[in-house]
Amino acid sequence: MTTIEETYEGEVTRKVKRRTSFKIHETSSSTKKTTMTTAPAKLYGKDLDEYEELDVEQLLSQLSPEEISILAKEVDPDDNLLPPSQRCSYECEKKPTGPLNRKKLIEHINKQALETPDKPEFKPYVAGTIRGKKWIPPENVNQKEADEQIAIDLGDEYEQALSQATQDEIIDLAAILGFHSMMNQDQYHASLLNKGQPLGLGWDGITKASQPKVFPPEPPNDTNIELSIQMVKEDNYDLKHLNWNNIKNISDEKFEQLFEALKDNTNLETLSLTNTGMTDRTAIKLAEALEKNCTLKVVNVETNFISPDGIVRLMKSLLNQRSLEEFRATNQRSQVLGNKIEMEITKLVESNPTLLRLGLHLEYNDARHRIASHLQRNIDRNCRLNPDAKARFTVMIGCGPMGAMELQHKLSIPAL
Repeated sequence: MTTIEETYEGEVTRKVKRRTSFKIHETSSSTKKTTMTTAPAKLYGKDLDEYEELDVEQLLSQLSPEEISILAKEVDPDDNLLPPSQRCSYECEKKPTGPLNRKKLIEHINKQALETPDKPEFKPYVAGTIRGKKWIPPENVNQKEADEQIAIDLGDEYEQALSQATQDEIIDLAAILGFHSMMNQDQYHASLLNKGQPLGLGWDGITKASQPKVFPPEPPNDTNIELSIQMVKEDNYDLKHLNWNNIKNISDEKFEQLFEALKDNTNLETLSLTNTGMTDRTAIKLAEALEKNCTLKVVNVETNFISPDGIVRLMKSLLNQRSLEEFRATNQRSQVLGNKIEMEITKLVESNPTLLRLGLHLEYNDARHRIASHLQRNIDRNCRLNPDAKARFTVMIGCGPMGAMELQHKLSIPAL
């Protein structure tokens, strides 16, 4: 593309852009001949300069209304300011019968579709006859290759051992080597559990669905709320475990009475309040009771409506008496605690020397690892204080979306 400046009298300057093409002719290996030609652009066989002198308004005035409508249908203007009716080339010649009623329009379309007769078939359907070309499935080449036997030289010793092996021994060998596709599920599990192969199942056996085991539903919790509160208030020696799990419609007043009586109780060791509808209000009352009670060993408040701040408040209450060994609070109103809450819980756990088991859903690896290592140190310290005991402790810490991670730590420490 070249630019040529042309200057005329009266200080008028015009820049003209012209298309320039280069053609290179090779004459020899050492010399080249180059020629330059200028080819003006054309449209419909005419130069573009000729179209610049045309008057569009004059051409349009010479057209008839029919020709202008035809021209408007051919041209689709790309102008968003125009309404769609003017941008679309389709024009309906019918006059509107009234305002648009969408409901009546849909009813009319459905009625017209139902009343329109179906197109007759060229060849009517007759039962038992094939219309058109019958589909023939192609030959399965892979099945032919699978049917062919492959000879493998295993050596005389292995071939003799395999030739004398029974079918059950071959199935056990396939299970050990991990050839799951060579056996069904019953054969595989029987080999792993060393139960012996089920009767009537060989290499070609078919595993049928086993009947599911019917477990009876759990009976409802029939704990008497009024009686249990009275026993806790009286500090009954026989009441070591209190279970209110899955009891519905417990009022806040009943929770407050229980937690108020729990402050002076010296015999209760396990308190289970799973799926009882506890909220932050009752959780604060429980935290106040845990700060004064020094005999509780296990507290379970899973599956309730306690917020992350309420869980932090419960964890802080464990630092006062430092007698609780197990605390569980998973599956609350908020499934994700957040980084700030998890780090605060981690600091509280690391400040607690008596906590041995913790049930919480923690998302971040740093919090899980720090809590797990601290709980194991507490377990080791507890076993050193009781050298004659062989303890088995379980640390329950939530690990991401997979739920809880169970770390079993078996200790056997000799006497000092």
